[in-house]
Amino acid sequence: MNATGKVLRLAAMGAAAGVLVAGIALPAVGGAGVGLVSAVQDVGLEPRDLVEPPLAQVSVVQDVKGHEIARFYEQYREVVPLDQMADIMKTAIISIEDYRFYEHGPIDIEGTVRALAKNLQSGGVAQGGSSITQQYVKQVLLNAAQTEAEKNKALEASYARKLNELRYAMGVEQKYSKDQILEKYLNIAYFGAGAYGVEAAAKRFFGVSASELTLPQAATLAGAVQDPNATDPNLGKTSRDRLLKRRNVVLDRMAELGKITKAQAAEAKKARLGYKGTPLPGGCESSTYPYFCVYVRNEILSNPDFGKTAKQRLAFLNRAA
Repeated sequence: MNATGKVLRLAAMGAAAGVLVAGIALPAVGGAGVGLVSAVQDVGLEPRDLVEPPLAQVSVVQDVKGHEIARFYEQYREVVPLDQMADIMKTAIISIEDYRFYEHGPIDIEGTVRALAKNLQSGGVAQGGSSITQQYVKQVLLNAAQTEAEKNKALEASYARKLNELRYAMGVEQKYSKDQILEKYLNIAYFGAGAYGVEAAAKRFFGVSASELTLPQAATLAGAVQDPNATDPNLGKTSRDRLLKRRNVVLDRMAELGKITKAQAAEAKKARLGYKGTPLPGGCESSTYPYFCVYVRNEILSNPDFGKTAKQRLAFLNRAA
């Protein structure tokens, strides 16, 4: 079926669901008739600039000689460029989350059709059909939320939220290349066990950097992002079993797409989960110089040179921002 046919089919399904899905599909194919243009105008589906606050990272406190005293963080994250992430990690996350990522625009029409069909059956928003770009937008909005109400709004299961995400996703795709979007997504995503971003996750889960991840390790992390709280290996055997199953789902999908061979998938499935639970360093209680650490912490939190308000100073300490 050609692009126009897909959009028209999507439009018909959208009408049945009582939503303007036809308008959502338009940006991915460049338009398919006056009816769709009208739908876009009705919902105001135009690119919107996404405000992207700096990601929370680890603050490292050092003495005058460069020796580390302590680390402070709100979210344990180490931002790394895409070329410092193993290629197999990129392949794994794209395979399971958005296998047509480099081919479609802000929305994957085929994925949206499948999600909408599922939603029609369930009577709600059971599946999101989100592209990696949309998932990045969702994470940015969630990270920027200051109140519980804002967090709930960023997570609510509604078509209004999906439309809003699409507006931002269109803006993101105009602003960045696909590689840049993938890099941003892998740095912002939560993988479980207190690890934010693929570098922190690789170290926390397996004691290696993101550039050193093997096939089974990469598949494990790619599987974790769907529901990191349910598959958090730090929570015990049940969660680890779920994570192992998710890893194998990713391996099967990679083989199905021809990214790895069936033999490679079978061999990778034989590997144990291998979760190391590398401790997350931080705080004065784990410092080699605890008393000096407390002094430095108090100085930062009380000195207006590090922020005009207490909230700003705490952000400076815990978010490296």
